[in-house]
Amino acid sequence: MATRGDLISFRPDVRVLDATLRDGGLVNNFRFSDEFVRDLYKMNIKASVDYMEFGYKASKQIFDPNDFGRWKFCNDDDVFEIVGDNDTGLKLSCMLDVGRTDFKNDVRNKSDSPFELMRVATYIHQIPSAIEMIEDAKKKGYEVSVNIMAVSKVNDDELTKGLELLAKSPVDIIYIVDSFGAYYPEQIERLAQKYIEIGNKYGKQIGIHAHNNQQLAFANTITALRCGVSWLDCTVSGMGRGAGNCYSESLLAFLKNPKYDLVPVMDFAAKHMLALKDEGYKWGYDISYLLTAILNSHPSSAIKFVKDGRTDYSNFLHELMDVE
Repeated sequence: MATRGDLISFRPDVRVLDATLRDGGLVNNFRFSDEFVRDLYKMNIKASVDYMEFGYKASKQIFDPNDFGRWKFCNDDDVFEIVGDNDTGLKLSCMLDVGRTDFKNDVRNKSDSPFELMRVATYIHQIPSAIEMIEDAKKKGYEVSVNIMAVSKVNDDELTKGLELLAKSPVDIIYIVDSFGAYYPEQIERLAQKYIEIGNKYGKQIGIHAHNNQQLAFANTITALRCGVSWLDCTVSGMGRGAGNCYSESLLAFLKNPKYDLVPVMDFAAKHMLALKDEGYKWGYDISYLLTAILNSHPSSAIKFVKDGRTDYSNFLHELMDVE
């Protein structure tokens, strides 16, 4: 397929979304200090990042607020406490999980909310419910994106039908999501072509959210970018569940748009991300995540492997193969 842009030009259609609080919150149950959140917000403004995702709007009927920090729930008033009127160029977003969000009650009209973008996360079999959430968010005035999760487990025919259904909805952006970090750049290129063809047919933009199980999150992100994908997710120091995500540091260093500034991201990482690791929080590449990725498996077993301090990788591989 034809490529868009090259190594020395920039694409004005590109949007960078910082998902550190949301995906990173899966590492520490969203128990970030207010200083961390305010500094991250200021970092994104200084770095000219386009969107900052605060976390989930999870249902308090399903999740006990005592078990999580407040960014699991993203109450609008809590966000206002951090950002005030947000009279900046940075736009704010949060994620709505299908079946885990009381969207009719917890998502206010955009005019009363700090958010501009609602991100709906769905599995392929939940798409009708996802469309209901998309329609609700659009009626309330938001930009809306949708992430089809675990797409590496979806057969090609189902994926095509699912993408067509979503593209016919009022959603604005459809995301390629490598939930298990199982894809290689060549596969991302083929996926990007499929998503972009359907997106162009219905006037939708395409994004990518990559995981780093095989140390390919950055490579897969810029491969998708080269193919024409324009919405790019990243997290500071790759912070995210298990192997983590595409590094903000790597992505902003690669993008040639002069508006992006890497220095605030490096300063934030030096102040906060090293401290989190010193506190014992773990994320990032490990051989165990590689093994779950090459078997196209959910990383939950690898997360437990790392948490238990295990290093018997050969035994772990045999355990995974027994399950498979």
